[in-house]
Amino acid sequence: MIQKSKIFTCITIMVLFAFGTFGCARVQYGSPGEVETLTQEFGSTDLQTIAEKMVNSMLLSPVIGADRPVIYVSQIKNKTAEHIDTKSITDKISTAMLKSGKVRFTAASEINKDLLDQLEYQENTGLVDPRTRKKLGRQIGADYMIYGEITSITKKAGRKRDVYYKITFKLADIETGIIEWMDEKEIRKQAQKGILGL
Repeated sequence: MIQKSKIFTCITIMVLFAFGTFGCARVQYGSPGEVETLTQEFGSTDLQTIAEKMVNSMLLSPVIGADRPVIYVSQIKNKTAEHIDTKSITDKISTAMLKSGKVRFTAASEINKDLLDQLEYQENTGLVDPRTRKKLGRQIGADYMIYGEITSITKKAGRKRDVYYKITFKLADIETGIIEWMDEKEIRKQAQKGILGL
């Protein structure tokens, strides 16, 4: 009887230990700039390295300068097989570019309907003081447009998997259609599964 009691106690302790180890997640803060390599999928480190590369390159372009051109940001095309939040990439790039003081961005690409609704509200309802009312037809037209795409190639051989990403950005003159700046960033991620497939 004592032997069964000891076995039961040991099993109970092992179960509680397992739940304590595997059942509860430990959450802690990490540095946003820390290299993230949990999986081969597109991650925060990829986003940060792309943004840094594109911003540094674009700021060296002769069209970016003292006259602070107005830029329209187009949706980045995701041509990979995975979900990638391309707006996070353009937001990161736009934020750094704006902080440089060398460019301005039009909000029309993000909130055009909201801007128009607000202008029409001020112009047509009669509820806004005419001295502070903003008028239609005074928005500043963009000089350039940023656009681009992300593509990927995935290869598997046995336990090895290789993912290659290529990110291309372009800056085009809206009036002439001339591409004034273009750059790309390549990222390769490789992984090998364990013998047991883990």
